[in-house]
Amino acid sequence: MSKWMLGLNFVSALGSGLIAGIFFAFSAFVMVSLARIPSEKGITAMQSINATILRTLFSFVFMGTALFTVLLGIGSFLKLGAPGTFYVLTGSLLYFIGSFLVTIFFNVPLNDALAAVNPESSEGARVWQNYLSRWTVWNHVRTIASLASMACFVLAMSK
Repeated sequence: MSKWMLGLNFVSALGSGLIAGIFFAFSAFVMVSLARIPSEKGITAMQSINATILRTLFSFVFMGTALFTVLLGIGSFLKLGAPGTFYVLTGSLLYFIGSFLVTIFFNVPLNDALAAVNPESSEGARVWQNYLSRWTVWNHVRTIASLASMACFVLAMSK
């Protein structure tokens, strides 16, 4: 593996691991905790999280890792058959599709729908119940994909 591919692979392993940990925390206890409190408080808390997370290092790591996986995917596809490139390509696809695209096409629209409701309304409570189940399922997908991506990047470095 070339030095630039190895460097991108290493940084992508770290990024996908960090993102997997964040997603895992939401799946393991954050969403469970928010579901246990009254819906208006859960909605308000999640609305705050969603508004805040975009202005933190999370965005940099999440989107930076997505960019690196695109570059790695292209580079590994062009060198398919070289040691470790199958793992790099697989890790890149897992992160880009299973973490980045799932977020864009499934979690973000649910976040947008939640942002649009009044936490005190009956509509808010209905949206919240749908949100809790659907958002969390897609978050499990993101968690598994990000963790599997990290594993692939680590395996690629051993080849």
